Amino acid sequence: MIDVIVVGGGPSGVMLASELRLQGVYAVVLEKESEPSKVVRSLGLHARSIEVLDQRGLLERFLALGTTHSVGGFFAGIAKPSPEGLDTTHPYVLGIPQPITERLLTEHATELGVEIRRGCEVAGLIQADDWVTVELADGTQLRSRYVVGCDGGRSTVRNLVGIGFPGEPSRVDTLLGEMAIADPQETVMSVMAKIRETEKRFGAMPLGDGVYRVTVPAAGVAEDRAVPPTLDEFREQLREFAGTDFGVHSPRWLSRFGDATRLAESYRSGRVLLVGDAAHIHPPTGGQGLNLGLQDSFNLGWKLAAEVQDWAPQGLLDTYQKERRPVAVDVLDNTRAQMELLSTEPGPQALRRLLTELMDFEEVNRHLIEKVTATDIRYDFGTVHPLLGRRLRDLRMSRGRLYELMHEGRGLLIDQTGRLSMSGWEDRVDLVVDVSDDLDVPAVLLRPDGHVAWVGEEQQDLLDHLPTWFGAASETAHDAPGPL
Repeated sequence: MIDVIVVGGGPSGVMLASELRLQGVYAVVLEKESEPSKVVRSLGLHARSIEVLDQRGLLERFLALGTTHSVGGFFAGIAKPSPEGLDTTHPYVLGIPQPITERLLTEHATELGVEIRRGCEVAGLIQADDWVTVELADGTQLRSRYVVGCDGGRSTVRNLVGIGFPGEPSRVDTLLGEMAIADPQETVMSVMAKIRETEKRFGAMPLGDGVYRVTVPAAGVAEDRAVPPTLDEFREQLREFAGTDFGVHSPRWLSRFGDATRLAESYRSGRVLLVGDAAHIHPPTGGQGLNLGLQDSFNLGWKLAAEVQDWAPQGLLDTYQKERRPVAVDVLDNTRAQMELLSTEPGPQALRRLLTELMDFEEVNRHLIEKVTATDIRYDFGTVHPLLGRRLRDLRMSRGRLYELMHEGRGLLIDQTGRLSMSGWEDRVDLVVDVSDDLDVPAVLLRPDGHVAWVGEEQQDLLDHLPTWFGAASETAHDAPGPL
């Protein structure tokens, strides 16, 4: 039997499968498309996602193919400098097209031994107490202990298990595509700059060799967004907003997106869970969508692996929804707000001018950018210590960097006292006896996703907290290696 079937081979799906495989779980990815998509919906990764890549030893691959940019100006496109004092060692946006992100994550998954099956469309699900049967469109049946739907906003998995997806439908559509432009670049840039003074959904980004990434408001809301627009639609809308179609021709791909905002009523139904766009959709303002899905996968992976391997404490898997759904609620709210600020109506424009003034205050600018970059997240552990529930930024330690110690996806105890023991949990948590000028607490326990689970210095207090996240002590773990 397969341990976990992941439905959907996009970035969130292959990221989740990699996290599962890192823990020794047999994961199979089912992707209905026979080839990877060439559509570039996401153009970059924010700080928290960059940290995730660093924590798994993948960042150098991405940096080699991406470009770093300032994080300033990402909230509703309001031009402000990057805020100072962001709690991260990666205070930048990594510009990298979604197909490249997906390819690099897929390569990583394959290296770990994840099985990816393309051309496999899911048509049915049957849940039992101990397993789930997945039926494919060709009649093939597969059985697994768990199924995770990473299959997008129109999720087949979500629909098959009957999880509601309430929210608001799209009010506006935007056309998006890559195509050649005949007019000189100077002309295109001049016209675009003038239009973007009021219409932020208009843009033409040069990609080289006369090809541009073009965005322009659509004439209306499409009945079926899965049907791509035509080049004539682009020409018509470009003439509507710019007075010219710039001589567009030879499209590479054409697409459209809306501003629908929806959130799954539950992230779990029995042995079926939802990740990424299958659980939440929202406007693309601020470039948060792909990042949110990757971070869902990072949160869920080790917890689901613990369930499969039978060491999870009671309720651990339910903390996935408890922690990640409020994050999605916040993203839905801030993208709704950003869409209002992009409106050309007088009221929203007045509000935009006011917020532009307020963002001159460093605290306001930093607060909004922390939302977009997900560096402000603190899970509610019901405690008052300021570190608990937060992810820990990369630390300089006497023997290297913190994130270099997290590549295996295990828990981590950083002990600056040299007095603590992990006896009984060595198979799940690494003990690192080291010091850091950046860490002002005696010892800190990190979950596999890098969030702080305990702070202190007393052995008994540590033993009282370990079972909350790492289950009961193992009698067979005492022969494991000592501190790193």
